[in-house]
Amino acid sequence: MKPINLKEKHDLFHAHWHPHQIAIVDDMQVILAKIQGEFVWHAHEEEDELFQVLKGTLYMQFRDRTEVVQEGEIIVVPKGVEHNPMTKNGEVVHLLLFEKLSTAHTGNVQDELTKTHYPKI
Repeated sequence: MKPINLKEKHDLFHAHWHPHQIAIVDDMQVILAKIQGEFVWHAHEEEDELFQVLKGTLYMQFRDRTEVVQEGEIIVVPKGVEHNPMTKNGEVVHLLLFEKLSTAHTGNVQDELTKTHYPKI
């Protein structure tokens, strides 16, 4: 039960698209990630995801539109909704995510970016 400094935790890793777990709340995990470029189209059939932008601008692509999520804003992707997070112009975006412990990184999609283990920092 100590404060967690998000900037200090983000400074501990450099890999893009490789989430790091910083806390667990009941059956939810709190994750930090750095992203750059385009990810993988995927959905989580049984889990919602919450993305908070700590630094930069996130472009959350859906099949029918793209939502722009600015620093200090959140977006919730409901279960079953196909999505693809991305950044533009080489920007590295820092994210905080809340998701169930059961959430697979890229849902049912397997890709070279898929991670099966999130380091705890």
